[in-house]
Amino acid sequence: MSAFAALAIFLVAFFFIATEKADKVKVVLIAAGLMAVLGLIPGAHVFYSEHEGIDWNVIFLLFGMMVIVGIIKRTGVFDYLAIWAAKKSRGRPYRLMVMLMAITAVASPVLDNVTTIMLVAPVTIVVCNRLRIPAQPYLIAEVLASNIGGAATLIGDPPNIIIGSRAGLTFNDFLVHMAPIVLIVFAVFVLFTRVLFGRTFQYHPEHVAEVMALEERRAITDPRLLVRCLVVLGLVIVGFGLHAIVHIDPSIVALVGAGVMMLVARADVSEVMNEVEWPTLVFFMGLFVMVAGLVHTGVIASIGTWAVDVLGDDYFLAATALVFGSSVLGAFFDNIPYVATTAPIVEGVVAAAADPQTGQALWWAFALGADFGGNGTAVAASANVVALGIAARNGHKITFWQFTRYGIVVTVLSSLMAWIYVWLRYFA
Repeated sequence: MSAFAALAIFLVAFFFIATEKADKVKVVLIAAGLMAVLGLIPGAHVFYSEHEGIDWNVIFLLFGMMVIVGIIKRTGVFDYLAIWAAKKSRGRPYRLMVMLMAITAVASPVLDNVTTIMLVAPVTIVVCNRLRIPAQPYLIAEVLASNIGGAATLIGDPPNIIIGSRAGLTFNDFLVHMAPIVLIVFAVFVLFTRVLFGRTFQYHPEHVAEVMALEERRAITDPRLLVRCLVVLGLVIVGFGLHAIVHIDPSIVALVGAGVMMLVARADVSEVMNEVEWPTLVFFMGLFVMVAGLVHTGVIASIGTWAVDVLGDDYFLAATALVFGSSVLGAFFDNIPYVATTAPIVEGVVAAAADPQTGQALWWAFALGADFGGNGTAVAASANVVALGIAARNGHKITFWQFTRYGIVVTVLSSLMAWIYVWLRYFA
């Protein structure tokens, strides 16, 4: 009975989020509260469980990076980059989009995709404001590119960290097995964006001329502060990259970096806190609790057990189910808690495989499906939610369905390519 109650609460809440009939923060808070009050997730699990409830690593990673980006923004570097990008692209919409997507896709495997979006989105908004064009298509394209590019490495997408830890996979393993298909998918995606976003492109020669006349160096308001901030940001990025070696969570690196950034900038704490996207953080906390209700009542485990029974020892069928099933489920449940919940089920299936190579292929099918499924809806991945929050805060609101109608198409295309890749490389 509790499982049905948890599922009903989740589906009703998701309906209101998807249709935007109510504010999504209010919806997740009410849904999370119902889960706790009805005993569908114990209060202690909401705040203290490693596998159920709020994932504080994600929350504090986001908080720390919001503080860092908020301080960097004061130096004028985002205006500088925006003017530079606009001039290099000469304001041509498709050329500008490709440039911004390429920057995003290159950064996402090195940073994580959430951090990349927090750094690139402000630049995008500034350049679009300068050119008097809507920022929504460019932001959506960047998010889709970040979720594709982040799949290439262990640290590029949060689900990969969970999978790597559970399966004992290294940074190099991800490069060898994931990077080739990510490069192919991204190349196809870049070509496809001309068709996908073509109707939204706008070009205003008079505004382009204004931007071309600007001197980007003058946008830097505080060069000394910029140097100090870039040093701190560089150290934070190095910390992210050394995560697997020093075993310090990215959230801790981000929090320490935020503290150091405030010190070197001599920033006023109250002003810095105004730059934090509090509604986005609260939304994530509520969403985590909603998913935890499904986990605790056994809804997710039941789906996994049923899938194992149906698949039996047909491992190509299992890989197919992991690619497409993860794309679908990851699109609706946020791929971080989804992967954390489903990883033990996949581990059981892998353990039963007689051939270790076949077993490992299931992990790659799982990772590809979950990562690419992050593009499925506006709440499917952390980067999506963060981008929508930044867009709304800066007057470029992106609705749930505005994002999702593009995301679904890209998810179907990328998942199909991933399935073909898994078949050719591991089973053909």
